[in-house]
Amino acid sequence: QVQLVESGGGLVQAGGSLRLSCSASLRTFSGAAMAWFRQAPGKEREFVATINWSGSIPYYRESVKGRFTISRDNAKKTVYLQMNSLKPEDTAVYYCAARIQSSGSVNINDYHYWGQGTQVTVSS
Repeated sequence: QVQLVESGGGLVQAGGSLRLSCSASLRTFSGAAMAWFRQAPGKEREFVATINWSGSIPYYRESVKGRFTISRDNAKKTVYLQMNSLKPEDTAVYYCAARIQSSGSVNINDYHYWGQGTQVTVSS
């Protein structure tokens, strides 16, 4: 059974930083694209960032470019999301997702496995 377990969420003031981690039990992790999505109260889940199998091609939603960095460690089967200069509008539950293909995607329906989510709250 595949499990994705997120950690690192919490409460932070605007302008602060958090680092999210997602540990995967996925056997083929090194060949899978990974992504982070988020869902704010009353809103649909939205794409945040994705990274290809090797970590060489990250891609971000426009509103987080220059502030967030996605990375991965295939030896540890872990993907990270470093979030800097956080804003109140970044408040959401952040989800890790795995796609059983090597290239990333912004489409929520392209991901096969999901974590349970970790809450990020940014106070103003």
